[in-house]
Amino acid sequence: MKTTYQVNKEGYYGTFGGAYIPEILHQCVENLRNTYLDVLQSESFRQEFHQLLRDYVGRPSPLYLAGWLSRKYGCRIYLKREDLNHTGAHKINNTIGQILLARRMGKTRIIAETGAGQHGVATATVCALMNMQCIVYMGKTDVERQHVNVQKMEMLGAKVVPVVSGNQTLKDATNEAIRDWCCHPSDTYYIIGSTVGPHPYPDMVARLQSVISEEIKKQLLAREGRDYPDYLIACVGGGSNAAGTIYHYIDDERVKIVLAEAGGKGIASGMSAATIQLGKEGIIHGARTLVMQDADGQIEEPYSLSAGLDYPGIGPMHANLSATRRAEVLAVDDDEALRAAFRLTQLEGIIPALESAHALGALEKVAFRPEDVVVLTVSGRGDKDMDTYLQARASMAEEPAAVYSLPVQ
Repeated sequence: MKTTYQVNKEGYYGTFGGAYIPEILHQCVENLRNTYLDVLQSESFRQEFHQLLRDYVGRPSPLYLAGWLSRKYGCRIYLKREDLNHTGAHKINNTIGQILLARRMGKTRIIAETGAGQHGVATATVCALMNMQCIVYMGKTDVERQHVNVQKMEMLGAKVVPVVSGNQTLKDATNEAIRDWCCHPSDTYYIIGSTVGPHPYPDMVARLQSVISEEIKKQLLAREGRDYPDYLIACVGGGSNAAGTIYHYIDDERVKIVLAEAGGKGIASGMSAATIQLGKEGIIHGARTLVMQDADGQIEEPYSLSAGLDYPGIGPMHANLSATRRAEVLAVDDDEALRAAFRLTQLEGIIPALESAHALGALEKVAFRPEDVVVLTVSGRGDKDMDTYLQARASMAEEPAAVYSLPVQ
């Protein structure tokens, strides 16, 4: 049989995945597992989902040949512009799909967790669209550093609940969302924002985000005469934009997969979120995956300048891709990500989200050939990170102005 890196019938990617949940949530997760594929594959869902992606989200998102960036790295670099979606990131692809599923399952109350705030904004947006109650859990640290997104969520009608436990970031927000779900299992649907959590969430989110790679195939065929690149590059925290980017290529060994995780202040510094580099196999938020933990199995607090990447776990799909060496995983530290963000801004006039800047930072770490076609997903735009960028710019030396001839066409 041909090797596949997709999920199996039991909800595992190799040894990673599964559903490790409290008894009170067993029926909720079982109902979801028994429902999601039938709904997602139904003609009525597909028609409504794709109509909203086209007319509301603004898909397909462009595949932009970054001429100056291509000159710098000596290959052909295309940027998949998820930053141009409504709400400013890839997150809306998933929230539209999940709220349509929730409605078909008769749920009336929506909860979500968020770190950088993009998933929270996307969830609040679709709840406003569908006239459904929305509660978003967000670590107090993230509430303070992503205040603009908090204001957006509140304007959209969501209740934002600051979480004060732990490190007051994404892990803690997820913990509180799961506690809420345990208390309201009958009427509540939990829209998880990434390829994490118990099965079927990692597979469901990957399927909903797979519109990204579906479009890449068509767009590359029109631009390059072939529907696959030599490299796919994306950032990973939980891993949803990466899962969407690679979904239709995951079993195509012609395509090299490069994932960029948050190195923080360095993987040896004790202040990092490089889960694949530092994690050990364990259970977090209902799935067996790689987890940053101490010798006693207690979860260690991650750190990243990026609020969307400081998660102490990783989606089971990506844990398996690393374990099987299907993907190369690189740790990109804060300073490398910041330099990459300023570089893209100065060369191409695109301000990326800090999460996406980590993917851009990986370009420095790969030896490309002139004939290589590279697709890098810009998962979100940098509006939410302007305070961080402005503070960093004051202390960072600017790179010398690039001197190139005309950009790659």
